[in-house]
Amino acid sequence: MPGLAEGCRLHFEQPAVQEDLGEALGHLLVRLGVPHRRLVYLCIGTDRSTGDALGPLVGERLLDEVGGVAEVFGTLRDPVHASNLQDALARLRTRDPQPVIVAVDACLGRLESVGTITVSPGPLSPGAGVNKSLPEVGAAFVTGTVNVGGFMEYFVLQNTRLHLVMRMAEAISGGLAMAARRSCADATSVGVAEVASALA
Repeated sequence: MPGLAEGCRLHFEQPAVQEDLGEALGHLLVRLGVPHRRLVYLCIGTDRSTGDALGPLVGERLLDEVGGVAEVFGTLRDPVHASNLQDALARLRTRDPQPVIVAVDACLGRLESVGTITVSPGPLSPGAGVNKSLPEVGAAFVTGTVNVGGFMEYFVLQNTRLHLVMRMAEAISGGLAMAARRSCADATSVGVAEVASALA
C-alpha cells in the first residue's frame, strides 16, 4: 500500500477493500490526533443527483456504524452541499473549534478510474469537478470516482448508475467505520504501552 503522504487508491471491488481503507485512514487519524481530538465525517453531496449522492449515502450508513466514536454531518435526510456547506462548517465547529474533519465526496475522473476510492491527507476542494468554487475543507478526505469527467459534468452526475454509487458507499462507509474504531484502539494501545514503559 502506498505511503499515506502520497495517498491511497483502492477499487471498491477489490478483496478486503473495507479493511484496507480502514487501516489506511485509521493510521492517518491517529497521526491527526484522534481520539484526543473530535472526529467528524463530513459527507458532501445531494440526493437530487445520482452520482452526487455518494456522500449522503455514506453519511446515512455511518449513522448506524460509528455511534460514540465519530460524528456525521451530511445524510440523505440532512445533506451538506454547495448551498449550505458554510453553515454546516460553522455548526460543527460550535462545540469544538478544532475537530479532525474527514471530508467525503464524489468525483469524476478518467474512465479507468471509475470505481476508485482515494484516501489522502490534506483538504478537499468540493465542487472542483463541476467547476464550483467552494472553500477547502478537512484534514483528510475520501473521494469516490463515480463517472467520467471532462464534459457535461452535471449531466454525467445525473446519469450515473445508482448501483455503482450504492456499492461504493457501502465500501466507503464500512472502511470509515473501521478507521474510527481502529484509531481509538491504536491510541489506547499506545497509551498502555507508554504507561507500561514508565512503570518498567
